[in-house]
Amino acid sequence: MAACRNFYDQGLGPVFFVDFADDIARRVASTAPLRVLEVAAGTGIVSRRLRDLLPREARLTVTDLNPPMLEVAQRKFRAGESVAFQPADATALPFPDNSVDAVVCQFGVMFFPDKDKAYSEAFRVLAGGGRYVFSVWDAHRYNPIGRLATEIAAGFFPSDPPNFFDAPFAYHGIDPIKHSLSHAGLTELRVAVLGRETTIPEVAPYARALVYGSPLIDQIRARGGVDPERVVDALTEALPRESGANPTRIPLQAIVFETRRP
Repeated sequence: MAACRNFYDQGLGPVFFVDFADDIARRVASTAPLRVLEVAAGTGIVSRRLRDLLPREARLTVTDLNPPMLEVAQRKFRAGESVAFQPADATALPFPDNSVDAVVCQFGVMFFPDKDKAYSEAFRVLAGGGRYVFSVWDAHRYNPIGRLATEIAAGFFPSDPPNFFDAPFAYHGIDPIKHSLSHAGLTELRVAVLGRETTIPEVAPYARALVYGSPLIDQIRARGGVDPERVVDALTEALPRESGANPTRIPLQAIVFETRRP
């Protein structure tokens, strides 16, 4: 489990999450909220940037459904930084009504089993005028790494292909999300589509992180009969063919939603 968290944080984090984390942290901090709740925080990549940008007197509460991820996040902070860590389900938040000024979630909503409930919970804990800022990945056509990882894994299990890398890129319809937010009572929606091109300094470690730093490794092991290193090797060979070599660059695209409780 510790190795998986490290692959996620150190292998995937710099490629997938860091640039977008800087953007979403700036958006949240722009109104200088004093009570901030982060849900599905993972290993604290956004959390660290938020704490750097928020007012000194602000209180940041960092939550995730997975306590071991929070253990990694906690190591990024020093004592006295006004950051609290708590395991929490985004669809059943253990916080009072009207208790925070901002809720933030980077690339977590796609995995919530009841997204409408998560939006209602964000509305509930926000004080009047409070903001909910979250991001999702756009479709595979704008994030070809998800499609490539899915195709490579499927080649080893044609009768039962692992599908983890479908889920992160499957929830991106702006109109349906807009409807859900409105139904939850959230208003003043603003949407931004952010495209980036990121460089992979070393392909092999990144390919290994794609396999071992995500639930793909669990899907491979559950099916059995294939050494995960074979999937890593196939990805290592395919990535330069797909995205060029020296350096290998991959496009990424996210959609950021900013909304407010009246």
